[in-house]
Amino acid sequence: MHPKYSFVIPIYNEEQTIPEMYRRVSGVMDRLDDSVELILVNDGSKDSSLQLLRNLHETDSRICYLSLARNFGHQIAVTAGLNFVRGQVVVILDADLQDPPELIPDMIEKWREGYQVVYAVRTQRRKESRFKRFTAYVFYRLLKKLADVDIPTDTGDFCLLDRQVVDVLNSMPEHNRYIRGLRSWVGFRQTFIQFERDPRFAGDVKYTFSKSLALAINGLVSFSKVPLRVSSYLGLLTAMMATLMAMLVLCWRIFIPHSPLTGFTIILVAIFFMGAVQLFSIGILGEYIGRIYEDVKRRPLYTLAEVGGFHNRSNPLRSGLNLPIDRNS
Repeated sequence: MHPKYSFVIPIYNEEQTIPEMYRRVSGVMDRLDDSVELILVNDGSKDSSLQLLRNLHETDSRICYLSLARNFGHQIAVTAGLNFVRGQVVVILDADLQDPPELIPDMIEKWREGYQVVYAVRTQRRKESRFKRFTAYVFYRLLKKLADVDIPTDTGDFCLLDRQVVDVLNSMPEHNRYIRGLRSWVGFRQTFIQFERDPRFAGDVKYTFSKSLALAINGLVSFSKVPLRVSSYLGLLTAMMATLMAMLVLCWRIFIPHSPLTGFTIILVAIFFMGAVQLFSIGILGEYIGRIYEDVKRRPLYTLAEVGGFHNRSNPLRSGLNLPIDRNS
């Protein structure tokens, strides 16, 4: 029989947090009114995380695990878990315990009220730097203003999804995935709960500034065409400024022939300015073209090295790859 509830947790070098994460999540699982499966997705960890997942599966039959063949990134790891879930109610949360598992029963109550997406809104970020809080604040509001869909502010991937929503997400083949944007795009009845985000339980932060910036760019490019319009506006502005400068130089040549502004300096500044605008515009085009390039290659989103607890379940991937042999089948 299929479980009613499925929890998906991506894992990347979390050997220090896995025991406490399991203790808290299993406590929530024990209190639920029906069967539960916990799917742990090892995203190419280099520490002992995979072995810990194997050990947990051996001691608790509710635990299944996937091990990706390399590190594909957080969003793809979440996608892999969604591909394998069987429950009617699916909850996504992180292993660092910044997403408190104790909120899951409150999310389930919202689901019982008829909501098909329940996301968690962060009202406070404890023990995070001012720079982190400021950049997150600016990004979420910028994305909300520019995106083609209404993506809620101050939300992460911590959410509950109805089976119908999961099936729609699994049908989307795009490679550059931004889960919190996709769940807004699909629609359905949505609501939220609020919580104060705790600091990491242990270990190092996995979303470094460069990874956070890449995720932010991915979210903006995936759900907005405004950057393309910005490059067009910059091109128009540059053309207007170039015309104005040409007229000014001509006037200076006629009326102030010895002005230093008509010499090499102003020409050099104009060249550098127009070159910067061109490179910036090409960079924006490259972000969009790169996503087209990734999708037309039609490669699978991920490859699996090992699975446990699925008992030779058929491969949900549409790529034609064979499912690795279940270690426990």
